[in-house]
Amino acid sequence: MKYLTLLLLLVLGALAPACQQPAATAYEPAADRIGWVVDELNELMMHDVTSPPLAARFFAYALLAGHEALAPHDPACPALAGRLRRPLALARPAATGYSPRLGALLAMLQTAGKLQPSGKALEARQQTLLAECRQRGMPAEMVAASQQYAQAVATAVLAYAKQDGYYRLSDRPRYTPSAGAGYWYPTPPAFLPPVEPYFGTLRPFVLDSAAPLGPRPPQAFDPRPGSGFYGLMQQVRQAGDSLTGEQRQIAGFWDCNPFAVRDVGHLQVGLKKMSPGAHWMKIAGLACRQSQVPFGRALHLHTVLALTLTDAFICCWQEKYRSNRIRPETAIRRYLAPQWQPLLQTPPFPEYVSGHSVISTAAAEVLGQYFGPAYAYTDNTEKEFGLRPRHFTSFRQAAEEAAISRLYGGIHFLDAIEQGQALGQAVGETAVRRLCVPRPGAPIAAQASR
Repeated sequence: MKYLTLLLLLVLGALAPACQQPAATAYEPAADRIGWVVDELNELMMHDVTSPPLAARFFAYALLAGHEALAPHDPACPALAGRLRRPLALARPAATGYSPRLGALLAMLQTAGKLQPSGKALEARQQTLLAECRQRGMPAEMVAASQQYAQAVATAVLAYAKQDGYYRLSDRPRYTPSAGAGYWYPTPPAFLPPVEPYFGTLRPFVLDSAAPLGPRPPQAFDPRPGSGFYGLMQQVRQAGDSLTGEQRQIAGFWDCNPFAVRDVGHLQVGLKKMSPGAHWMKIAGLACRQSQVPFGRALHLHTVLALTLTDAFICCWQEKYRSNRIRPETAIRRYLAPQWQPLLQTPPFPEYVSGHSVISTAAAEVLGQYFGPAYAYTDNTEKEFGLRPRHFTSFRQAAEEAAISRLYGGIHFLDAIEQGQALGQAVGETAVRRLCVPRPGAPIAAQASR
């Protein structure tokens, strides 16, 4: 009996460590991992000082890869490949036994890793995600299969990205500012060269052409007192000289200028800020968390938003370098007040139309479709830059504030703001009509709790 008891104790002791191991369950990443990937992409873009239009393009292809990886397995994330202006050919990969959600997240990271200059840094983020899945019980074979599946999808999306015309832009002649009054010219303090002057020639995702949506021509340049353009200059100057504390906060909150430079003694120091598109991508993540939107729906709306932002930038940049209008800072100093300075630093590209007005209005149209026209939220996405959160009763209200912030900041004339909003509205409505699922008029937030 003594020997039987000893043997039983030995067997139980041997089994104890095994009983403490997690069960091999098919763990699936939660919806908040989508926001985590978006945040990681944004951090990488800030590190690389990625331009606003190019940042939108990177988001679009990364999210599209994740979306199409998940689409065959989640009805809440219906395929977009066939809805694009030029359909994405995506054969079903041969991999089996993978996690669709993990595959989607990895496809996003792998695609962005190949597009961004410092993309290799995202390999560590992939390892973090893989380790999380293994620690929470996802079988090693499923993790490996998910990596294989993600790679197949990312390869197809990257091949599709190479056909949008971006890689041929380097063959174009170097852009130089036009001679003559009324045209854009680099602004202080860094006098940076123009950003992505040919971005407007890229293939849109959903628009047949940017031209039919183009805004009306800008106010004709005429600096003489009494002219319409002279009135625009006066308006910007007067607004800048009489700003309230609230207006200053609004301008700073929506600054989103990745090219900001500060003079420090004899040096110029770059300030890291996220792009306008990244701000709206983070707002989308905030709303998804607030409404507890499931993984598939969250990935769908993030992707539709990213595609819309890119098309909005293509339209906006096409007009910027077509009209090539002078910035308020240059015009006011030359014709009104030589020492005048705007509150915000002027970005390095032509003035008309206002980019933030275009993309914010388009983003609000998309997010309003998914969450409803009166969706209240508190935007705390700028806290990392020392800015206080702001509360909004709708995405449209936020977009309108983003647009008028350009007047407060002294970097846009009013007609560029108003026509930018009109252009953004047209882009957003087109994207909703062609990409949004459920159909227009069926907000996703109303279905999230079902």
